[in-house]
Order: sequence, then structure tokens, then C-alpha cells
Amino acid sequence: MAHIMEMLGKTRVVVEDGKVIEIGEPMIEWCPIFDKVRGIRQFTPEEVKKNVELRMKDFGLFTKERKLDQPVFVGFGVTEVMMTGLERDMLDTTVTVCDGAGTVITSNPSLVQGMGGRISGLVETEPIDEVINRIESLGGIVLDPSTAKIDPVEGVKKAALLGYKRIAVSVIDLDTAIKLHEVESENEIDLTVIGAHLTGIDMEDARELVKHLDIVTACASRSIRDIVKPLVQVGTSIPLFAITKKGKELLLERAKDIDSPILLNTMPLPFFPEQKKPRTPV
Repeated sequence: MAHIMEMLGKTRVVVEDGKVIEIGEPMIEWCPIFDKVRGIRQFTPEEVKKNVELRMKDFGLFTKERKLDQPVFVGFGVTEVMMTGLERDMLDTTVTVCDGAGTVITSNPSLVQGMGGRISGLVETEPIDEVINRIESLGGIVLDPSTAKIDPVEGVKKAALLGYKRIAVSVIDLDTAIKLHEVESENEIDLTVIGAHLTGIDMEDARELVKHLDIVTACASRSIRDIVKPLVQVGTSIPLFAITKKGKELLLERAKDIDSPILLNTMPLPFFPEQKKPRTPV
């Protein structure tokens, strides 16, 4: 098995035994966030390799030294919103993923941030016992410790069986979002579904997907940016959109934790300053 993640322009990265063995081609050329935070002016396989190796060295990504105490990386990110929802008792638990563990159920806000704050689109991972044990010691429930499988639908089912009602879960595709709402109806739970990692999604799937979401991040998706009709938008570089009232309440609650000044204004949405759009959006 290996660890597979899509990052920095949805570039496919494969890691085995602590070494990067495969780097794909980025789908976009530039992202305002990584330019600002890391000074990366153009995504290339070489830059992606350097970045994943930095993450492996910095906080143990894909290794048994994985650090699960991570500061806030962006003010408005999926894990940051989930963390705030748990802290404010707007959510009972979350279903997310972590390298070395796969799908994880947890009600620990700091663990949600620690697992997800610095990873991108995790496609596949293999179990790392030390990481799994640490997650469990911090109040996380690993869906399948023997395989570290990534399965948000099964994660939500298990969370429901454990008695959780208000559950937040992230999704990256339409099929999963549809199945999640079926699980919601069958188990009489209240799901908050957040769409992420959507660079490259086609227009047809994007139109259908937003019908099943409460919050969505635009990533570098031209389709999402063209069709979304948000109640609230936070951020302009890689914005997060609230599509439902439930999503709106979560984003506004998250805004209370932002230290920097915030402008609240009514205006037509979405709003995208040209200079902050990801280059070659798809």
C-alpha cells in the first residue's frame, strides 16, 4: 500500500516508506494562498515535491511521527469550520480523514484541526499504528484501523450508530454526497455536508453537487464559481460559500474566531477579485 494525496493544483503525489515515489502534473499554475504563505509563484512537479517533503519533515505527514496538534493554517477552511462548530455545540461530531488512519470520527475540536489542517485531498492511505493509537488517545474513532480506508458514508453510518445526531462530514464527489443524504434520511440524523477539493469538477456534476451541500469551497473550480449562489461568502482567494441557512450559521460563527478585522456587507455574490483567482482555473 501507499499514501496518495492530491495537492498544490490537485497534483497527484504517491509516498511509500517515507519517500516520494511519484509526482503528477499540476492542474493549475498558481494559487494565491500558496503564493502568500510559501512564496510559490508557479506550481511545478519540483515545487510539489519540495512542499510534500517539507510537510513530512515539518509535522510528520505520512509517518509515525505525525503531529496532531496543528495551528490554524487558514482562517476559513473546512477543518476550521468543523472545529468551531464543535466548540460552539453546533455539532455533535465530525467525520473526516487523516493520513495513516483513514476515516476518523471525532468530537475533539483540536483533533479535527490537527488531522485536517495541513493535508490536502487524501485519496488513499495505509495504517500507521502509532498515528492510530494517538488519534484514539485523543478521542478519535478510526473507522477501520486494519486498512485505514477512506469512506465517509460508512463513517457517518458508524457515527449514527454511536448515537451522534448533528454530524459534519466533508465530501469530494457527487456520488458520495447523494449517498450521505440517503443515510441521513434512514438514520434520522442532521448532517452538515461540506464540499471540498473540487478543482476539475465538470459543470454538470457541479450543478448537481451544490444541491446536496451546506457549505462548499471553490478551490480552483471554474464550475463551482460560475454556478454557486451563496447566502454567505468568506474569503476571496479560495472562498468558502454557505449554500444553506445551516451553513450560513456555521460560517458566521467561525467569523467570531478570526482575529483580524472583518467587513460585513450586503452585495451580489459570489465576488471574485480578478487578481486573486487561481491561474488556469478548471
